[in-house]
Amino acid sequence: MSQKLPNMLETAIQKIREMVDVNSVIGSPITTPDGVTIIPVSRVSVGFAGAGSDLSKKGSGAQDPIGGGAGGGVKVTPLCFLIIKDGSVRMLPVPEPANSTADRIVEMIPDTLEKLTAFLDARKEKES
Repeated sequence: MSQKLPNMLETAIQKIREMVDVNSVIGSPITTPDGVTIIPVSRVSVGFAGAGSDLSKKGSGAQDPIGGGAGGGVKVTPLCFLIIKDGSVRMLPVPEPANSTADRIVEMIPDTLEKLTAFLDARKEKES
């Protein structure tokens, strides 16, 4: 088989390496004017695929004909933020988006209860 296919795979892997570095997982610290430092933390997922075939046929006239391709993808998912203030570190997780209707309803319950409580308190004050 020709050296073209391994070179193609090597090039694709190199491009993925260029896209993903340590700053993709642990982001650059952000410092606020009041001295709080925020550091983003993410999960990086990498997918890669490649395939090839030797297409040599008798009388094709081409030297070492091959067919092939390679590709890859990178997914960066935020996980949390590290909050550093006055020498203490706190982790603030990033919630995953709801995948189903039931999950969305469960997520809405605290906000709905808060609005209902505020409405009832306002009504009670109005009646008093």
